[in-house]
Amino acid sequence: MSSDIWNYRPQSLPAGEVDLVGFKVEATDGHLGHVTEATHEVDSSYLVIDTGPWILGSRVLLPAGIVTRVDEQARVVHVDRSKDEIRIAPPYHSDTTPGDIAYLKQVRDHYQQQG
Repeated sequence: MSSDIWNYRPQSLPAGEVDLVGFKVEATDGHLGHVTEATHEVDSSYLVIDTGPWILGSRVLLPAGIVTRVDEQARVVHVDRSKDEIRIAPPYHSDTTPGDIAYLKQVRDHYQQQG
């Protein structure tokens, strides 16, 4: 499994490990939601985003590799996908564990096809 999509880009994060929980998330075409969970694990980093009402209040899992920039002062995470690209991603459920290899492969494949 390619790990690039599961790692933050070197230029995307401020120096040091930043707790991104609570940060707003901006897609290429507008506000997406806010971060409810964030990991910084090598080859398996991701964000869980609460999208609010625009996807019926669902959550989505975003691989860290689609993060383009984090504005620590404004508390905003910018990603390089549109809201529609994220909306059609494999659904995230609270009982879906990040360790589910089949689910992670679906997510990886989706975002690599979109990118």
